Amino acid sequence: MPAGAAVARDEPTAVTYLDLYCERLGPGLLAEPLNAITNAGFFLAAWLALTTARLRGLGSRQLRILLALAVAIGIGSALFHTFATPWARVLDESPILLFQLLFMWMYLRRGIGAPRWVAAGGIVGYLAGALYCRQFPHLLNGSLVYAPALALTVSLGVYHWLDRKPERWLLLAASVTLAAAVFLRILDASVCDRFPIGTHFLWHLLVAAVIYLSLRALVLGWRPPRRHAGADSGLRDQPLDRT
Repeated sequence: MPAGAAVARDEPTAVTYLDLYCERLGPGLLAEPLNAITNAGFFLAAWLALTTARLRGLGSRQLRILLALAVAIGIGSALFHTFATPWARVLDESPILLFQLLFMWMYLRRGIGAPRWVAAGGIVGYLAGALYCRQFPHLLNGSLVYAPALALTVSLGVYHWLDRKPERWLLLAASVTLAAAVFLRILDASVCDRFPIGTHFLWHLLVAAVIYLSLRALVLGWRPPRRHAGADSGLRDQPLDRT
């Protein structure tokens, strides 16, 4: 069935599943093998970002949480593309939004050096935009919700370039990759007849690349927190534990 809006189906086995993507033709944990397997890309992205952070000697608590959220995105998405239930959908979508919010906060604070009130205002504005876009789930195959993420990545990408950060092209590359990913996510609804496996698995791979590029940009452009005169090393970022 073409992917369009979410369709809940009740089979004789009393299992309710959500039919959202070309690849899924029925219930079952293995009904979306490509959509499930390609979530490994998120684990790879988190591992590569962790490696970069260790090489830079960074290990703040917020960075650890951000890396954990990258892993949670892969886990939640894998659960959704195997179980395809409403509860799995929540586990799929929640880490994505949390990752976006925390990344925005950390880049504003550590990449730009913005004060807390500016970062908090940005978070509120971004969250309002994301919630507004969720009111139109039938537009663009449910992909309108990613418009704020694309706008954010482009905006930060321009700053990253103009500020001459290390590897200044990283966030602009992430922006182009995210735009391609969103296009493929939209396309999935219309290619089922000609391409039965759909294009959603490519969305996973490209978004995993976006996450890695974004995390690498954050780590390489990291500004240590400002310390008051006489402050001790307790405010310094601690290296990530290698154990």
